[in-house]
Amino acid sequence: MSLAMVPPAAMYGILNIASATGIVFANKAVFAWHAFSFPYALTFVHTLVTYVGMQMFLRWGVFEGRKDILSKGEGVKTKLFSLAAAYVGYIVLCNLNLNINPVGFYQISKIAVAPAVLTIDWLMYGKRSSREVMGSIGVVCLGVGMATVSDPEMSGDVFGLLVGLGSVLATALYQIWAGSIQKDLGLGSMQLLHLYIPLAAMQLGVVALFFEPLGVFAPTAKTIMGYPYSPSSVAAILISAVLGLLVNLSTFLVIGATSSLTYNVVGHIKTVIILTGGVVFFGDSMSGKKFLGILFAMGGIVWYSMIKLRESRNSSKAKALKELEQAENGLGVDKE
Repeated sequence: MSLAMVPPAAMYGILNIASATGIVFANKAVFAWHAFSFPYALTFVHTLVTYVGMQMFLRWGVFEGRKDILSKGEGVKTKLFSLAAAYVGYIVLCNLNLNINPVGFYQISKIAVAPAVLTIDWLMYGKRSSREVMGSIGVVCLGVGMATVSDPEMSGDVFGLLVGLGSVLATALYQIWAGSIQKDLGLGSMQLLHLYIPLAAMQLGVVALFFEPLGVFAPTAKTIMGYPYSPSSVAAILISAVLGLLVNLSTFLVIGATSSLTYNVVGHIKTVIILTGGVVFFGDSMSGKKFLGILFAMGGIVWYSMIKLRESRNSSKAKALKELEQAENGLGVDKE
């Protein structure tokens, strides 16, 4: 079978799986195999590549630019600057989590974002979920707890656990905030990313300058300036940055060409691949209790996804019926 015969949706799904799993392994390889222990600097490189890539996608017509939104007042610029800061916090903490913790724990903490989002929505905005949703999230929390407590690499690592918790909270807050601002401004995900990514790059540059050991006057192997760069380490850093860009593009393409159900299934496939890769490539432990905990967490997140998809379909149907009734009333249609 030639590539020309493969449906575009399948190609987008494969690209999303390959890029999203590949970036985790590539980042971990940069940290563990090449000893490039500078998460802020790595994130800065990722953001610069994403900025350049977004400019290219805009020129190629992948999405429509919306810089006109910047003329609507200082409030819009403030929102974008704040969202960029939230993005910086979430991506830096996620990379720090991957740097100091095993791949398996990193992915388990990603699963924990869903219950964190619901908890923050409830505490900050008073949004309550159905009992069925709360049940699924309870299963996720049980599984995450079992997998973490039974992991000998994590159970006694207080700093690693705190970084993991911080990455979960930062990711949840970023997702809530990004969704709210995207809705307020009436933008697509790529349009919003295009507007705030240059601000994020500037902020990350400042963070890297202050919090990474530059080694300008005393360069050693443990500083950015003195790090022993090699063709393989530079290639690994650039590959991880390009994969980050491809994650954004493929996510946009998959959602546009398929359904929410397909995207959720793709997400579960990525989780399985990443957890397996952590064991195979980076020597993560996998005890029976940890494996059972992961199964519980995966089962809970699949259950949660099915519930949310069903709620979304029901909401769409209700909206369509309401619009139909309004149209009929406007036309004076007799329903009897």
